Amino acid sequence: MSTARTAMLLAAMTGLFLAVGWLAGGKGGMMIAFIMALGMNAFAYWNSDKMVLSMYGATQVDAYSAPGLVAIVERLAARAGMPCPKVFIIESDQPNAFATGRDPQHASVAATTGLLDRLSPEEVEGVMAHELAHVKNRDTLIMTVTATIAGAIGMIANMFAFSSMFGGHRDEDGNGSPLGAVGGVVMMILAPLAASLVQMAISRTREYSADAEGARICGNPLWLASALENLERQAHQAPNWQAERNPATAHLFIVNPLSGQGADNLFSTHPAMDNRVGALRAMAAEMGMTWGGRMGERPAAGGSVIPPAGNPWGGGGRQGPWG
Repeated sequence: MSTARTAMLLAAMTGLFLAVGWLAGGKGGMMIAFIMALGMNAFAYWNSDKMVLSMYGATQVDAYSAPGLVAIVERLAARAGMPCPKVFIIESDQPNAFATGRDPQHASVAATTGLLDRLSPEEVEGVMAHELAHVKNRDTLIMTVTATIAGAIGMIANMFAFSSMFGGHRDEDGNGSPLGAVGGVVMMILAPLAASLVQMAISRTREYSADAEGARICGNPLWLASALENLERQAHQAPNWQAERNPATAHLFIVNPLSGQGADNLFSTHPAMDNRVGALRAMAAEMGMTWGGRMGERPAAGGSVIPPAGNPWGGGGRQGPWG
């Protein structure tokens, strides 16, 4: 269902692009804007993983520096039948995580120190499974395609607004655009807005898909459901200043890292948490699952998973959950 909805939204985005492009400059103007947007997004596709990891000051860890976390990711990747991605940790009190990379062979997953401090091992496993699902589903490719089309729409709209001020595009008969100068300004505002709405809708759809696939990878939908409830409750108690300075990266995270954007509406990059948790609990009921699991009983909400000694994340005799 989510795949069909994504396809429909991509078709809507493409239709919007074709309509705006034709009104703005005919076939020629449409192709110029598309090539420019494609070039910019191709650069982002090949380099966005390095850029976003650097932006958040992420540190790569291994089996020595963070044995527990790396072991979880390796086990989940094996269950998903995919290469193990690089594992990073971000120094941030806000519990959150994201995946990046152009394909499963060039992927990375990142978790914040706040997530490792505040969630149980089962919940961390659920979160990491969700991020691996994004990689397995090639959501980074899907979002790059939508960003390409949205960027092209914005460029075409701006070109059309500018040309409208100087007589607008004229066809072979010398006729100008029926929208005129005022229409050009209106298009400059409304076309990118409409593209952004579709882009956000696609992002929300991919979150549902990653929740379902992540639940299958970790083996218990309730682990991820519990993690999402804790993340929703705690994420906005600790601001993520890097995300606040770079809101365009908000869609990458498992929960919205921005303050004051918890509502599920057209302008949200993430679905309403009640809907996500409800879908996971329904999935667990169909599978006959209860919390349980190989790691023990469900922890108290918001409790630290770091024991006095032998913590599950660190290693090498160093203190802290990340080594």
